[in-house]
Parts: sequence; structure tokens; C-alpha cells
Amino acid sequence: MADSRDCGGSFESPHVVDATMFWSATGGGVRRYLQAKHGWLARHTRWRHTIAAPVADSPDIVALPSLPFPGSGGYRLPLNRQSLAAALVRLEPDLIEAGDPYRLAWSVLDAAQALQIPALAFCHSNLELLARHAGGRRLGGAAARAARRYARHLYDPFDLVLAPSESMRRHLLDWGVPHVARQPLGVDTERFHPQRASPMWRNGLALPLGTRLLVYAGRFAAEKNLSVLTAALHELGPRYVLLAIGAGPMPPSGERVIVRPHLGSADELATALASADAFVHAGDQETFGLSVLEAMACGTPVVARGAEGLAELVDESVGVAVPMGTPDAFAAAIAGLFESDLAERAAAARQRAEAYDWDRVLPAMLTHYRRLLRADSRGVPALQPHAASGS
Repeated sequence: MADSRDCGGSFESPHVVDATMFWSATGGGVRRYLQAKHGWLARHTRWRHTIAAPVADSPDIVALPSLPFPGSGGYRLPLNRQSLAAALVRLEPDLIEAGDPYRLAWSVLDAAQALQIPALAFCHSNLELLARHAGGRRLGGAAARAARRYARHLYDPFDLVLAPSESMRRHLLDWGVPHVARQPLGVDTERFHPQRASPMWRNGLALPLGTRLLVYAGRFAAEKNLSVLTAALHELGPRYVLLAIGAGPMPPSGERVIVRPHLGSADELATALASADAFVHAGDQETFGLSVLEAMACGTPVVARGAEGLAELVDESVGVAVPMGTPDAFAAAIAGLFESDLAERAAAARQRAEAYDWDRVLPAMLTHYRRLLRADSRGVPALQPHAASGS
């Protein structure tokens, strides 16, 4: 890995601030990404890194003004654009990254313009698909079109918008967003490892002999389609059990469904993932699929919806990419997985995950940051004049 102990621009030790509302005590993919980046920058660079979020549950987090967000699984809602921007300006960053597409993102633009520094956004959510799903059959089309317009309006002023998958990059370009680059997320392949498998941990679930244990880890939300998994479980029969690890407003339920809250540490999650027989995910709106990658790093084959970011991680070599989002299709895919060579797919899953180790993907992130800082140090405006417009 190339030495990254200077930014190559006008700053010897640049200060990067990540601002996001996607942070809660119960975990989440954005939280794991930011924690991994925080640790990696500390180990490999002299760069300063600050995480600004509404929930400050560790000494490294700067609290942003926010309101409670009931039913969200522990998230809080930042609303006051002016006070949020002022809080970000006080941190005196050299570069600022927005990690959500809502009110806080506009405050990031305001702060960046006030400081005349580069601003980038990481697109963790497909707003068009979320709006279409929320609108249903009757209003889904109109809601999706409105979401596209909003996303273009929001992201256009940013100096760079990062997409975690090729599918999300293409969506952003299709929406008319300029300055888009693919930046995959990663995984700690030392922590998430097949050696984390524990027969003792599995015995603690008191499962009947011969049980085929399926695991899902993530938010319990409508877009995750957990009802598809529970219906598929019913079709598969008594030999199959689903362990759902997470939090959110829509936890799965049913016979042979075990629900556990987010585990206390990443090590505990790795043990659960490595000790299961297969990982399952029916979501069709994923911009990447971090929990899928973590399962693969644990050598656990995956059955996932062959759509959006998940389709770029999962294929027949590492599990099954399910073409249809129906319970029948998932039941058939899961049953078919257990008729295949699980050891071969487990080894392939681990090998694919190794290509996404944080030590491999985060240097590319640093390259994006350096380019923005170099442009800024040459006097190139960090933002266009219309950056402060918005909602």
C-alpha cells in the first residue's frame, strides 16, 4: 500500500469531517463504514477525522442538534439547517462528507460554502426506489419522479458524489447528477473470518440436530422484505430456522424465527455469521450490502435478491442470486443451495470478500479526498455559486 502520510496538497494534516444522521447505538452499515474509516485513517495517516452525528455514543463522536425519531431503531432527526451548519463550521474541517440525503446534507453544503472547502456526498440510499416503494401502486410512480428531482437538486452542488456500487453510480448519472464515482465499501477480513465459527455459540440456540440455520443481520424495515424470508421459511419446513439480528420498526415473526437485538460487538456478530449455514437477504433496494459482504468474509454462503448492489456481490459461485422476490423463489433458492457443494461456495465467498478488505478499498477513498483538496489548494472553487440553494 502506498504511503499516505501526506495529502499531496496544501495541508499537512487535513481534517475530514463526516456528517450523517445514519448513526445509532444499534449499529448500521453507515456506522460500520465510518468507524472503519476512522480507525484506518488513524493507523495509516496523519489526517484528522471527526464524525458528527445526532447520536453521540462514544468519545469520538461530536453531537449534532436533533430531535427524537420514534420508531426508527434509535436514530435521531437533525432538522435545523442553520444550527447544524453552524455546528459543522465550528469543527473547522478542510473537507466535509455528507452521509445522508436529508436535512443534514443541505447543512453540509452551507458549511462548506461558508468555509470555502470541498464537499462530497456518499449516496447510501436509493431515494427513487425508497419513494416508489413507499408510494405503493397508486402513488409510487409520482413519488419516484419527485425523488429523482430532489436527488438531482441536492447532489448537483457537491464536488463529488460517491456511490458504493456500479448500479447506484448509474442511477445517479441517470438522475442527472454530475461528478459521480464508484467507491465500494469494505470489510474487516481479520474480524469477519471463518475461524469465528463456534459450535458452543450455536448450541446456545438449542436447535434440533440437523437444523439448517439461516441468518439475516440488518435493519428490520419494510424495504428489507423480511416477510418474504419468513414465508419462504414456512415453505421450507421444520428443518430450517431463521435467526434475525437487528433492530427497527418491523421485526420478523413466525414459527422457527429467532429475533435477537444488534449484538454487543462486531466480534459477536462475526461469530453469529460464521456459525450459521447460510446468510439470507431479500432486500431489493440495497446500494451495496455490507452485511452480505461480512457474511461472505466469514465463509458463509449467501442467498440474496439478485438486484441493485446485492447483484454485484452475489452470484452462483458464492451462493444464489434470486431473480424474483417471491417466497417461492427464495424457498427454492435456499433449498438448492443446500443441495450444492457448500464448502466450495464458502471458500469462494471468503475469497471474494478478501478483495473488499478495508485496506484495499480505503486507499481509493483517500485518492478522492486528495484530488478535492489539491483542486481547492489551487484556488478552484470548492462549490458552484448555487450551492447554497436548497430546501
